Amino acid sequence: MIADKGFAGRDFEHLMAELGATFQRPDRKGEEPKFGGLGAIRQWIESVFDTLKGQLSLEHHGAITMPGLMTRVAQRLLALAAGLWHNWTTNDPGRNLTAYDH
Repeated sequence: MIADKGFAGRDFEHLMAELGATFQRPDRKGEEPKFGGLGAIRQWIESVFDTLKGQLSLEHHGAITMPGLMTRVAQRLLALAAGLWHNWTTNDPGRNLTAYDH
C-alpha cells in the first residue's frame, strides 16, 4: 500500500503488517529516512489518473447506477491496459496513448 504522509504512525504501520500489506509513504520532515520520497511513484499514479480522466473520458462517464459506474470504470481500465500491452508487444515502451488519441 502506498499512502500519503498523513498515514504516519506506529499503530497504522502495525495494522498494515497484520494485514500482510507492504506499506510505504513519503518520509516526514525530521523523521529518520525509512521510505524515501516516492515522488516517481506519485507522478506515475497521477499520469494514469490523467489518462483515465482525459483520453478515456472517465470524468464524464455518464453512468446512472453504481453497477453502471463500475462497468464503465472497468471498461476504461481494460482499454488502458490493452493500449499499454500493445505498446509493450510492439517494442514501444511507455504509458502513453497518444498514437490512439484521434
